[in-house]
Amino acid sequence: MNQYFTLFQLPAAFDIDTNALEQTYRALVARFHPDKFAAASAFEQKQAVMMSATVNDAYRTLKSPIDRAAYLLKEQGIAADAPEHTAFAPEFLMQQMEWRETLMDAQMDQNQAAIAALDKEIQSEQETLYESLRGAFAQNNHESAAQLVRQGRFLDKMRREIAAAQ
Repeated sequence: MNQYFTLFQLPAAFDIDTNALEQTYRALVARFHPDKFAAASAFEQKQAVMMSATVNDAYRTLKSPIDRAAYLLKEQGIAADAPEHTAFAPEFLMQQMEWRETLMDAQMDQNQAAIAALDKEIQSEQETLYESLRGAFAQNNHESAAQLVRQGRFLDKMRREIAAAQ
């Protein structure tokens, strides 16, 4: 359980020390880099490759607040990303549609200022969502946290689409 947190010597929590995450990541990458095992046995080389892949996967998961929250929920037996969870509040869905329309209009007009403003607005929404996630985890409200993870996935996707448009 919580092997990613254990690997990085961090407490299994939504709020983590991102500086410690970065430092430990650099140390683990250096320690298990496959090139260091070039002269080792085939078994040791394979172990190094597997460990390097695990380190990279754990780092990506723990670095992203939404992925980290989903991982914590998974450890509680809750699959926040399960396909059967598709219900969202109508207000949230309407907001998504408005943002997508704003992005499409800004792209068609090649309006970089509008795209940047939209990115800033969604980044602010993400920060608000992360605060809500902190509260949900602090209160052990896993169902609420799972719903927030699903909303966070939409926000992450929107930010990626905006980045691609810039």
